[in-house]
Amino acid sequence: MSKAIMVRKPGGPEVLELVDRTVGSPGAGEVRIKQSAIGLNFIDVYFRTGLYPAPAGLPFVLGNEGAGIVTEVGEGVTSLKEGDRVAYATVIGAYAEERLIAADCLVKVPDGVSLEVAGGVMLKGMTAEYLVKRTWQVKEGETVLIHAAAGGVGSIAGPWAKSLGARVIGTVGSDEKAALAKANGYDEVINYRSDDFVSVVKDLTGGRGVDVVYDSVGKDTFPASLDCIRPRGMWVSFGQSSGNVEGFNIGILSQKGSLYATRPTLFTYTSAREDLERSAAALFEVIANGAVVININQKYALDDVRQAHEDLESRKTTGMTILLP
Repeated sequence: MSKAIMVRKPGGPEVLELVDRTVGSPGAGEVRIKQSAIGLNFIDVYFRTGLYPAPAGLPFVLGNEGAGIVTEVGEGVTSLKEGDRVAYATVIGAYAEERLIAADCLVKVPDGVSLEVAGGVMLKGMTAEYLVKRTWQVKEGETVLIHAAAGGVGSIAGPWAKSLGARVIGTVGSDEKAALAKANGYDEVINYRSDDFVSVVKDLTGGRGVDVVYDSVGKDTFPASLDCIRPRGMWVSFGQSSGNVEGFNIGILSQKGSLYATRPTLFTYTSAREDLERSAAALFEVIANGAVVININQKYALDDVRQAHEDLESRKTTGMTILLP
């Protein structure tokens, strides 16, 4: 038997149920993996609460990224073998000691990257990759604003954008998180609880505004984020940790300076196998060359998943958090 975290009905952390289940053998195109680490992400909260419906309905095993060792290979799988170190993202069902997963969803973890790092970095790291490399291609001399700079994506996207030659401004909710963001290479960090981030951004940019805002916060930073952007710049909304942006009037984009707005997802940016491989390779490269340093700031046992979710939602966590099965 293998332990897993099941959600039988939407709700708070109390609906997370530790269960025993039989995993079975992999089918055609699948492998079985014994997981070493599981990433904790805000998207897990969205699935738990029902904001995002589970692909196969209720009940379901929560979690969207992890890493481990291949223990069994199904029929037709030639790209992987027993003993391979692998990782994945955007494949629900991660909160488990063992699982079955399609081989095409996995990437090999290179030497020099631990399975704990890989288990917690794939979703956040590949999100950072598409944000700074594809949604808005950050260029030398540009200025970017990243909300939740001390969070999982922010702690990766900030130094990555910096390595591309950008000036990087971040917002955080405490002085402690500001220190973490500065340690990660942010040029300026604004505590939005004590300062008006719009005014500070305007001062820092001489009134021009930033080229792009990366916004995973949502309700609490909208529409103020738009006032930070230069004419014809872009607002990238990729999360809503504070709640949904409601009643979006597209006309506001023209009023604020002919702005662009987009709502991307990692699933779309890695749905093609070649895109998944390129994104993962780019992520592993910036980790290997030191442009992005991955720190695991919190570790929880899989049994303590309720506490992990409570800490995540109350914004007590910073950087990368993993569950250990």
